[in-house]
Amino acid sequence: MSGGTEADADTGAGGRPRPRSFSALVVDPLYGPFFAGKLLANAGIWIQNIASASLVFQITGSVFLVGLVSFAQFTPQLVFAPLSGAMADRGDPKRQLVLGRAFCFLGAAVLTGWVWAADELADVPAWLVMATATVVGVGFTIGGPAMQALLPTLVREGEVGRAVALDNLTFSVGRAVGPAAGGVLAATAGYEVAFAVAAAGHLVFLGAVAALRLRGVPRVAGATFSVRDGLRYLRTDPVVALVILGVGAVGVGADPAITLAPSLSEELGGGPELVGLFASSFGVGAFVAFFVQALLHRFVREPQLAPLGLLLLAGSAAWLPFTTGVPTTVAAFAAGGAGMTLALTAFTTLLYERVPREFLGRIMALWLVGFVGSRPLASALGGGLADLASVEAALAATAVVVLLVAWTCRPSVLLRPPPGR
Repeated sequence: MSGGTEADADTGAGGRPRPRSFSALVVDPLYGPFFAGKLLANAGIWIQNIASASLVFQITGSVFLVGLVSFAQFTPQLVFAPLSGAMADRGDPKRQLVLGRAFCFLGAAVLTGWVWAADELADVPAWLVMATATVVGVGFTIGGPAMQALLPTLVREGEVGRAVALDNLTFSVGRAVGPAAGGVLAATAGYEVAFAVAAAGHLVFLGAVAALRLRGVPRVAGATFSVRDGLRYLRTDPVVALVILGVGAVGVGADPAITLAPSLSEELGGGPELVGLFASSFGVGAFVAFFVQALLHRFVREPQLAPLGLLLLAGSAAWLPFTTGVPTTVAAFAAGGAGMTLALTAFTTLLYERVPREFLGRIMALWLVGFVGSRPLASALGGGLADLASVEAALAATAVVVLLVAWTCRPSVLLRPPPGR
């Protein structure tokens, strides 16, 4: 693993370069453009997510159909991500990531053009929003595992944990800024402008990755790259399977900020801008937790931080049914965002520390299945339960699921050493 200039690096014990600070990584000529491009792309993703959810709800008034937008976007990742991960292990992750982002740009651009050409919003069919969300989902499927496998090659040995934290920060900042921007843009400039901004974010990230000059990744002699071998690896280290389960619970706990936010907004007399505020408060909580996590890391490690994050996510879902106004709802979503950062960063770092390099693409594909692949089920079931029963029932179900996984991924289990150590 290498990145930046090593000649002037401070050295520690054994002559190895000391891990650089977060600020040094952000301005590194290799990791920096990747970080900045992904930051813009993640903001664009959430602009599109919240604008799509608000548009479908405005057209149909159905929470279930709002959930189907997420279902359409994330289902391709659930089905095909393992194959994409095998391709990332045996092929060119950079080229694969560029291709994936091209699909993401196409989906957002088509939706932009259709909404712009429509005389009225009623002329925009809900199926079109779902179809373009599927195209974006195909892009994530192609590029997601490659993006995760590429990450360790952008930094030096010993810096992966910090790179993972910064990588998750792009998601947190995007979730903090994107939904609010999407809600405001949709309510003021129009949905077509919101979707155009989302498309631009994908295009910038595509260009940033295409311009990276990466060193070749050494191949492990005798390594095989089949999907079956990647799944077989889980049997050799069951903790990795539990970590992926925990990542899936993070996706379940994060879903109400998108799928149920329109209903909560309507109950409080708000529109797209309030939907954006709720989703952005989740992102703000995730952003603040980045700094809290850096402090907590001095005293506790990933096996303790991961279940703590899940407990915060479960508590957020359990708290939301009892909120009585905008401020308390915002606070509940912010608590959930903090839990997402703690849990997702800890789980992801555990994977990078445990999984051999030759399996990383396939295992990170399963990470993708766990995190975003859980969203179709969570959004469809949560939205359906909200339509059939109530939003409160959907939130209660979310809290129970996340709480059960938090107990399953308790520290004593995650601290078990990898096989052969």
